[in-house]
Amino acid sequence: MKKWIIGACALTLVAPFSAALADEGMWQPHQLPDIKKQLVAAGLKLNPDDMSDLSKFPMNAIISLGGCTASFISDQGLVVTNHHCAYRSIQHNSSEKNNLLANGFVAKTKQEELAAAPGSRVYITESLTDVTNKVIGGISPELTGNDYYQAIENNRKKLVAECETDDDYRCSVSSFHGGASYVLIKLLTIRDVRLAYAPPSSIGKFGGDTDNWQWPRQTGDWAFYRAYVGKDGKPADYSEDNIPYSNKAFLKVNAKGVDEGDYVMVLGYPGSTNRYRTAVEVESTFTWTYPTAKLYREEYIDVIKQNSAPDSDERIKYASNIASLANYAKNYGSMVESYKKGDMLARKQRLESDLANWLAKDAQMNAKYGASLVVLNQLIEESDKNKERDLLMSYMGRTTMMSTARSLLRLSHEQEKPDTERERGYQERDLKGYEQSMASINSRYVADIDKALLKHFLAKYVDLPKGQRIATFDKFFEIKDKDLTKATAKIDKMYANTKLGELDTRLAMMAMSEKQLRASDDPFIQYAVSQFDYSMEEEKLSKTLSGKLQQVRPEYMKALIAFKKSRNEAVYADANSTLRITYGNVKGYSPQDGLTATPFTTTEGMLAKYIPEDDEFDLPLKLREAIEAKRYGNYADPKLNSVPVNYLSTLDITGGNSGSPTLNAKGEFVGLVFDGVYESIIGDWDYDPTYNRAIHVSSPFMLWVMDEVDGAENLIEEMEIVR
Repeated sequence: MKKWIIGACALTLVAPFSAALADEGMWQPHQLPDIKKQLVAAGLKLNPDDMSDLSKFPMNAIISLGGCTASFISDQGLVVTNHHCAYRSIQHNSSEKNNLLANGFVAKTKQEELAAAPGSRVYITESLTDVTNKVIGGISPELTGNDYYQAIENNRKKLVAECETDDDYRCSVSSFHGGASYVLIKLLTIRDVRLAYAPPSSIGKFGGDTDNWQWPRQTGDWAFYRAYVGKDGKPADYSEDNIPYSNKAFLKVNAKGVDEGDYVMVLGYPGSTNRYRTAVEVESTFTWTYPTAKLYREEYIDVIKQNSAPDSDERIKYASNIASLANYAKNYGSMVESYKKGDMLARKQRLESDLANWLAKDAQMNAKYGASLVVLNQLIEESDKNKERDLLMSYMGRTTMMSTARSLLRLSHEQEKPDTERERGYQERDLKGYEQSMASINSRYVADIDKALLKHFLAKYVDLPKGQRIATFDKFFEIKDKDLTKATAKIDKMYANTKLGELDTRLAMMAMSEKQLRASDDPFIQYAVSQFDYSMEEEKLSKTLSGKLQQVRPEYMKALIAFKKSRNEAVYADANSTLRITYGNVKGYSPQDGLTATPFTTTEGMLAKYIPEDDEFDLPLKLREAIEAKRYGNYADPKLNSVPVNYLSTLDITGGNSGSPTLNAKGEFVGLVFDGVYESIIGDWDYDPTYNRAIHVSSPFMLWVMDEVDGAENLIEEMEIVR
């Protein structure tokens, strides 16, 4: 494994660290030596210089699942992550007769472990290399719009192709600071992933949507995978002959957990934040996009539930979808509420005014960057002109038959190009994952539900202003004004006659040429054909706009970074699913006047919330009996006179950090981060040290449940426990 390789461009984007913002920031590994003093002062016992090296502990124990984080917890490929990160695999292996979501699952031997959901991967970051000059250094300054966009895409794809020497590696080029710098990321990709252990949802999802983003919390949000490789130790497709991956490093588990005030850190792959967005983007997002997206997600859930009975096979197939929709619906609503209560927009506007005044004092800087914000806001407003239609069509496009048909037609179109000229997602490197995605449809698709969802959003579509309606769409569904009579009948016939619900049909279509696919009589393929030319034209317009943004946003960010450096403010890149570290301390908070939230919850608090046969607050009998008898063994905290379930910290996290291991000052595993408090939801856009709190499940609670309740002693014996 390699160390981070830093180019000169990357160095210019590291600003002095402000001690006043000690807990804010999602830091890249190469930045850790720059904040060494702050890390040590906060309590870190490890050497920050070593932590910046991906080949050394603890970075070499941290992995990505592609959307969630995880970590190696033994030297036999055992992986720990959140229950909600493994939810799709638990669902995939569940049925009405053997519902692992409800009953939980423990593999007593490796032979009993179950194949994870199709497409599941374990990604190990091996190197991070600055490639800014290779991506944008040689592009002619005369190029703009779509030409500029394509030049960047071509350079990125070239770097990826050179990096991916075989199927064992997955590479990508990520942008930082709005495109001011680019990094090539090389990931070892393990393709055989198996489910080893998951507590029942009454533990792993205790509190359900009611407790989501809330404190106090008592959720046992963990699950275990195992990574397997071929007998030669290299990544391989699933085979009974495969052996557990022998990883170079793993985390030791501290059975005591943490105390109030302890140093803690989270290493993981946070998804995305928007801390440097403009006031125009903030206002549009919080006054229109989030409220509307919340409504659409809630309606999506309602339609699914109206068309499936609880605990039925149909509901189980959509369980993961419902959980994701509900999580983000609550997230959006909470962010809007926080936005209305706070002054983020006013502070953004003030920042931009201060930036303009600062630039005006330096003629050279003003000439270079002065117009960047004005041009950027103009492009943002242009991208928003059809936002009502675009958001609605994206939710309609989530329906399985629509998305599958359009994707298959696009695949056939792209496969007729040389591989390097294809769109990302349709290259040779993507086809195995694409096939697995096609295979997984049957475990998450019900025709009647899909049809009901399409009809629901079609009824909203006809209420769009006429200027935003799509002529080819109206023509295909025979929509005139707001009359959906013919459209409804046509949709019924489409679902009755399509064969896209069958795996063999989908796989056969993957091998068809575009000409062959266009000749198909499948009604959803016919729909995709009818929209293809329009979609391609819209995509070209979108790329043209993206190219313009890729030129102006880096200029704005360079100006903003220089301004923040002049004020000695912390500058870190927005999250973008790349490896980061965030650190802080175990600490409660005061959410409102007169209330103080202590940093720990206990098993007694869990029992106090218990409601028999309630989907959200039910508890297994064995767990209730153990709590009532206080059979805590060595896992009880004498200060709490109980087992700590969840705890709070000041860590700066976001989506994608789910499943990230929480480490103490020595780098020992003390739990998993899985959520934030209600008041910190807006943290994707705005960090507030007073209210920002992350929620973790504690290592002693995990071990106690595994030992006392679920009978997962074999996994405890496999791990190295620090007692």
